[in-house]
Amino acid sequence: MYWRPLKPAREPLPTMYDLPSEDPQESGLPDEFHEFQPQLLRETFRSPVYPTDDFFIGTDINLYYESRCPLWYKRPDWFVVLGVERSSAQEDLRLSYVIWQESVSPFLVIELLSPGTEAEDLGQTLRDVNQPPTKWEVYEQILRVPYYVVFDRYTHNFRAFKLVGMRYQALSLPDSKLWLEEIQVGLGLWQGRYELAEGQWLRWYDSDQNWFPTAQERAELERERAERERERAERERHQARLERERAEQERERAEQAERELEQERMRAQQLAERLRSLGINPEEL
Repeated sequence: MYWRPLKPAREPLPTMYDLPSEDPQESGLPDEFHEFQPQLLRETFRSPVYPTDDFFIGTDINLYYESRCPLWYKRPDWFVVLGVERSSAQEDLRLSYVIWQESVSPFLVIELLSPGTEAEDLGQTLRDVNQPPTKWEVYEQILRVPYYVVFDRYTHNFRAFKLVGMRYQALSLPDSKLWLEEIQVGLGLWQGRYELAEGQWLRWYDSDQNWFPTAQERAELERERAERERERAERERHQARLERERAEQERERAEQAERELEQERMRAQQLAERLRSLGINPEEL
């Protein structure tokens, strides 16, 4: 569904090793929100349809989309590509995502709106002559990305578009949630604290409307599970100790009863012997 055929080229096309992996228009590190929000999306994304080695997540890396103009690229804040193999070796990790190498377009792209990019992200700018197409044009008309999401952290405006025919159509988002039937996961607006910052964040959820846990939450859940297991084992050890003590007490009571019985038998025997010494047959009494 998301495969795009490669076009034959007269000359060998550049690979990700040949193309720049940095954006010269960006200086320094991204602001904290543009670092934390994609990180949260990456941490909480999982699909029952696609195993973890069968999709690729790109975060603020160059996406090269046109083999006829190989230096043209966009740099989505977050995107996921389905049905591509994950790199298993550190040296093979992708420097960029190059469409003519991968042959698979993203399934979903997310852009985090900022004043400088909002108009282009929403398709409100026109393409300048002899300039690369806008993000909206690339996602909608060139890559044909099935789902496109934008989020404004200042207004908490979460919008989603689905490719219908040749154009994006805005989707209704009840309760600020978007369910993606193809991958059996949902994307929604979550109110909570992440990286010590309280606010509204985009986050993935499952078919039961439960938010997928972050790495920290998974560690906390594992710690709680281990603590419950430790407490259960301690209760079992305590119960076993009580059982041993009860068994010991029962054994001691049985031994005491046996000693008392033996003492009673000896007293009876001594009495019988004394009666016989007196000429009395105890069996006739």
